Amino acid sequence: MNNIHHFFSSLQISLPNALFAIGAAVLSYILMHGALVLFRRRLGRLSEERQHRTIAQVLRKTLARTGTLAIFATAILIGLSVLELPEPWNTRLSHLWFFTLGIQIAMFLHRAVKIGARRYFTTHARRTDQQVTVAHTVVIWLLQTTVWVVFLLAMLSNLGINVTTFIASLGIGGVAIALAVQNILGDLFASMSIAVDKPFEVGDFVAVDKFSGTVEHVGLKTTRLRALSGEQIVVANAELLRQTVFNYKRMSTRRIVFPLRASPETPPALAGKVPELLRALIGKHAQLRFDRAHLKTVDQNWIEYEIVYTMLDANYDLYMDTQQAINLDILQMFADHGISAAPRPQQVLMQGSLREAGTADGAAANEQVPDARRTRFVNH
Repeated sequence: MNNIHHFFSSLQISLPNALFAIGAAVLSYILMHGALVLFRRRLGRLSEERQHRTIAQVLRKTLARTGTLAIFATAILIGLSVLELPEPWNTRLSHLWFFTLGIQIAMFLHRAVKIGARRYFTTHARRTDQQVTVAHTVVIWLLQTTVWVVFLLAMLSNLGINVTTFIASLGIGGVAIALAVQNILGDLFASMSIAVDKPFEVGDFVAVDKFSGTVEHVGLKTTRLRALSGEQIVVANAELLRQTVFNYKRMSTRRIVFPLRASPETPPALAGKVPELLRALIGKHAQLRFDRAHLKTVDQNWIEYEIVYTMLDANYDLYMDTQQAINLDILQMFADHGISAAPRPQQVLMQGSLREAGTADGAAANEQVPDARRTRFVNH
């Protein structure tokens, strides 16, 4: 008892001031603990729809999970704050306040970043059953690391340590490392870009430059595609994003343009009826929308129509089945109306000598007209 009294006397703390500090600490603990209990009950009474919101999930797994030790330490600090402490104890108490609150806030942000990022990736995923990928995990890890690095630097600065030189050293070292592994870092950041921007996802069919395939895996450095012929294509993420990517999985419609040729000897009246006939036989398919059919080109060999329609379903197999049915209907239409798809017969000019060995007439002709030529036309 004498030791305690001597300790308080050395700090120039009176007994009433010490009792008041203890009372403030106890009262603070009771109030904070009671507020936390009420807060947890309030979250538990939320409707199921509100419980699945991002804010509710963050509060449930951060503030609601505040430990008793954190509340006890904060209550002790509140009690010490009401004491009239001399230097250097007053400065030490401020450092202790910064450390206690800073580490608690860093822990809250650590959990909030993880929950918020996972909720973001899940919300923006095209499939509800899609799991968090490696790139998502790296993004979360980098954000959490940033939180703790900022806390560490702030803590060192609060203790009076000059962190400017330390940050400069880290910057120089970081530049050296970045130059040494710039290709790997390029692929890593490209992987993060794919994770956040989502130009494609696992299961999408994409075409890039001279290759195409279904996306099987998006890793930290490479993306793996499965080609239609069966082989696996491995592409660096940075190289992949530098090129134009065609994502066929996200097609909602498919616009089809195809030509149709007929013989130029088709009568004009019949040729003028073909677009309406095409409209009738193409428009009968429910899964497509007919756009137009026009006689586009007339030359000496062909007359050519241009037909345009839109598939309302982008499925490629459905498109091929529909196009096959349309082609068969066109063949039947040509047969019914006597329209030929053959080009105009071509005439080939052939020139040959009139010399014919073994005949007198041929010899006489050769003597009279030595350079005479015979011309004839042959249908081709």
